[in-house]
Amino acid sequence: MNSISAGRVHLPRRNVLACLTQRSSGRVLVVRRKYHDESFGFRKARDFTIPDYTSDQLTNRAVNAPLLRYADSLRTHGHRAASIDPLDILRRERVAALDPIRYGLDDPARAFDIDGIIWTGEGQQEWTLENITSFLNAVYVGRIAYEYMDLPSKTERLWFAKLLESQSALEPITVINADRQKNIHALLAKSEVLDNFLQVKFPNLKRYGLEGGESMLPALDALFEAASKAGMTQLIVAMPHRGRLNLLTGLLEYNPTSLFHKIKGGCEVDESLGVSGDVLSHLVASPTLKYGEADGIKVSLLPNPSHLEAVSPVALGKARAKQYGLLKTLSSNKDNQDCMLGDKVMCVQLHGDASFTGQGVVMETLGLSGLPHFTSGGSVHIVVNNNIGYTTPASSARSSFYCSDIAKMINCPVLHVNGDSPEDVVRAVDIAFKYRNHFRKDIVIDLIVYRRWGHNELDEPAFTQPLMYEKIRSRSSVPKLYEDKLISDGVISVEAAQAVRDSYKAALNTALTDVTSYVPPPVSFEGAWKGMVWPASPAAREEKTGVSSAVLRDVGKASVHVPEEFEIHSRLNRHVKSRLRSIESGEGVDWASAEAMAFGSLMLEGCDVRIAGQDVGRGTFSHRHAMLVDQKTEGVIVPLNHALTEAKGKLELANSSLSEMAVLGFEYGASWERPDLLPIWEAQFGDFFNGAQIIIDTFIASSETKWLKQSGIVLLLPHGLDGAGPEHSSCRIERMLQLTNDSYIAQEKVNVNMHVVFPTTPAQYFHLLRRQIKRNYRKPLIVAAPKGLLRLPAASSKLTDMGPGTAFQPVLQDPLIFANPKAVQRIVLLSGKIYYDLAKERETRNLESSVALIRVEELAPFPFAALSEALAPYSDANTQLEVLWVQEEPRNQGAWEHVQERIEEVLKGLGVDGGVAYRGRKEDAVSAPGTGKLYKVQQLAVIESAFQGL
Repeated sequence: MNSISAGRVHLPRRNVLACLTQRSSGRVLVVRRKYHDESFGFRKARDFTIPDYTSDQLTNRAVNAPLLRYADSLRTHGHRAASIDPLDILRRERVAALDPIRYGLDDPARAFDIDGIIWTGEGQQEWTLENITSFLNAVYVGRIAYEYMDLPSKTERLWFAKLLESQSALEPITVINADRQKNIHALLAKSEVLDNFLQVKFPNLKRYGLEGGESMLPALDALFEAASKAGMTQLIVAMPHRGRLNLLTGLLEYNPTSLFHKIKGGCEVDESLGVSGDVLSHLVASPTLKYGEADGIKVSLLPNPSHLEAVSPVALGKARAKQYGLLKTLSSNKDNQDCMLGDKVMCVQLHGDASFTGQGVVMETLGLSGLPHFTSGGSVHIVVNNNIGYTTPASSARSSFYCSDIAKMINCPVLHVNGDSPEDVVRAVDIAFKYRNHFRKDIVIDLIVYRRWGHNELDEPAFTQPLMYEKIRSRSSVPKLYEDKLISDGVISVEAAQAVRDSYKAALNTALTDVTSYVPPPVSFEGAWKGMVWPASPAAREEKTGVSSAVLRDVGKASVHVPEEFEIHSRLNRHVKSRLRSIESGEGVDWASAEAMAFGSLMLEGCDVRIAGQDVGRGTFSHRHAMLVDQKTEGVIVPLNHALTEAKGKLELANSSLSEMAVLGFEYGASWERPDLLPIWEAQFGDFFNGAQIIIDTFIASSETKWLKQSGIVLLLPHGLDGAGPEHSSCRIERMLQLTNDSYIAQEKVNVNMHVVFPTTPAQYFHLLRRQIKRNYRKPLIVAAPKGLLRLPAASSKLTDMGPGTAFQPVLQDPLIFANPKAVQRIVLLSGKIYYDLAKERETRNLESSVALIRVEELAPFPFAALSEALAPYSDANTQLEVLWVQEEPRNQGAWEHVQERIEEVLKGLGVDGGVAYRGRKEDAVSAPGTGKLYKVQQLAVIESAFQGL
């Protein structure tokens, strides 16, 4: 079975059972139901096996069962006795399971055949119990502790046991020679020098230093080197604030002069671009690092907000997007089917212990890590574990013993390592990378360290943790302890060690002096972004988004193409026939058809489209049906991929887990990586975005202003009051509009941070989707998407509305042509589906010549010029014109507060007196009533208010 396919997939009938059972020797093995969707973008989990025990080994395991139990107990429980805490404050008790007497093994001199029980790599051997005990304790009860015996995969358990035991028996897993020791020392010493330098020069600075956790640097250096030597070319790194400055300057080649420039109040980028920048602890770098003879590896440290862990799904999405082109190659090249995600790109996620257990997005992101449309080939997680979160001790910060226990939800192995032993930290990283690179799965390193200061350098931690900080303040630093060890071992002299510190301090002093002449480097667009421009640039342009009728018809037909012998659900035959009928007639094109035409036309132009969310293949309202499922086999096709064989672009339908924050963050990360991708996140209902508000606030709405990061992400948020109650009615348009930096006055060029639209026709939606790609810059697009309009005949479009020369219209004039504008007594301005209710009521009241209904389709940036043009015919005839804003949302919600002043600005420019009046629901604490009767009463009152007095 191909691991990725753009065409038809048929699965055997036996794979579609709820679960499979395999009976053997009277036992039942429950097998996970196989996923039926292997459409484009699907990544099949890698399948590994290790040879099973030989018959001799099985016999020996049975004969020496007590020894087997003892060995497995050390593998399982050794971490409970290991020396992994630098401060030795973890609650430790005698572990009875580690005593051989518990298993009837009481003779240290007794010899045992260890074949199949301990994996020395030497085959059949006899060891004494004393040797066995000493060996297993050295492996499992040292400064690295392992949790892998709870993994459900026997292959993974055996892989760990064989790696740890066979290599430890012969030689250390990672050989650390003198040169590597000197490199570790340099990283540690320079980190300490930087922290001391900043403390002296900027004593009131909150720098979130790395003191106590310096082993993070050799850990990352070892990881970068291992990845480089394995042939990787890109690493995507997500991390919080602690130690960020140390990583930037110590490993990622960040210019210290730029750092000091920022500390002194300067901007990290060219201030003429109008950006506000971000705080010191969110700085970024993307150097290409060189390790030995290996090709350079680009390490991209992503910008992060202060909301801990929010950047993790963004990094995961960006890492997968970097290999999206590889997925396209695999879908068409049968010779490359064995190539896996993660061969060239890896995601590295750093965490704090308190946030790793406390922030729900961690669980959500871990949940994505192995999903077929979200995996990036395995991440390496490093938890920099201070055993404290702000002032909260671990005992109050988590219910589990280890902060890493949350990762067990995805059967993730965990390595605990003592941060006071940098060489063991490097060894742990080497093991972790070997596992990730072999199995393409996530792994966690619990790097147990301490925090020398409080949450920041200005805090006094002893207020709340006096005993912990009594220990911390009485001990030497990690760099000094390691330096003393190397001096004692003769690896480095006292003079050489001091020279490392002195030379780096001198370099920092020089960098500080250079601040006076420092100018931030210019911003350039490179790689996939080459050819793009800054949105505020004079070179930014809009293009027509119409497509020829021939292409529209071809795409429309392809979107419902059903191959022979593929049996769709009988109720979908109507869906197929209806779409084909509208395509042939050129009229009655519904929303799903227009969307498919937008997707397909972009695919023909080489653009990929990815839409993610819960139930996006079918569509929440059973309207999209962009994927079809064979009713006999559960095989899946995506018709646009299957039928548009000439298209270079592909459509990926990523039905997601029941997550909002992580999934939206993932799609946003993909949008950072690829401007040639149309990334869409669709909420089941508009207000479900609430679970992802942090991503919207700290990334989507502000990344361009803070970090100069553009994004073409599209949020489809189904919106509209229809009696569905408070949580299924509103996408909180008011909240989205409040997040924009939209101008209150008309300007020739406005660089709005994100566009907020409320389209009322399929053609308008079609043009919006295409506009996202056809521009030479990128902007987030928030769409108040339809629900009831999806199948409303009045809310359909013609093919000519999407034809050549057409484009999105920010304001839609009343389709009725008023021969006598003087007869118009009232202008009703509005957005969204209420237009169709008002148009129907106007017709009933016979007021077509008296009331004009003008739709504001784009709320931000506010269309001053387009609205002025739409109102001009009426204002020229009647300066006493009555203008209303009508909305179905409560007064304190919806668009009213955003549009009021802006509409009045337009009216003032036209010489119209009286401003604009509000008609709609009164203020409310909820977005919509939960009682159907009350909804109908309120909705009727809103509609009648638009015509009151006429």
